[in-house]
Amino acid sequence: MNRGFSLAFAGFWFGQALWVMTVSLPVILLNSECDTDPEMKASDWIGLAMWAVGWVLETVADQQKFNFRNNADNKGRWCEEGLWAWSRHPNYFGEILLWWGVFVTASSVLSEWEWVGVLSPAFISVLLLFASGIPPLEDSADKRYGARP
Repeated sequence: MNRGFSLAFAGFWFGQALWVMTVSLPVILLNSECDTDPEMKASDWIGLAMWAVGWVLETVADQQKFNFRNNADNKGRWCEEGLWAWSRHPNYFGEILLWWGVFVTASSVLSEWEWVGVLSPAFISVLLLFASGIPPLEDSADKRYGARP
C-alpha cells in the first residue's frame, strides 16, 4: 500500500476543512469580536429563538421518523405522522432554520466584510434544498412509493 502524497486524499481533507470553516463562519466571527461582553440585542434573541425552534423541529422530526420506521406495522408505508403530516422534510426545515438562527445571532456584531458570514446558512440551505438533501430523498421516494406519498 502506497502511503505517499495523494491529490485525491488531500482534496478530500481540504474540502472538509473548507466545509467546516464555511459552516462555522458566523460563530468564528462572533467569537473574534473584541468587545468582551457585548449587550444582547433584539437580533441576538431572535436568532436564539430561531436556533431553538429549528433544533426542536429537527430533533422531534428525526425522533418521529425513527419511531415510525421501527414500528413493524409501518413497513412499506409513507410517514405522515406528527410533523411529517405537515411537511415532507420537517427535519431539514429545522436544520435550515437552526443555521439561519446562528447567523442572525452573530449578525449583531458583524460589520463590513464580516457579512460574508451569510455564506454559512446560505451554503446549508442550498445543500439541503438543491444538492445532497431533498433531491436524492425525493428521487428515492418516487422510486419506492411512486404517486402514493
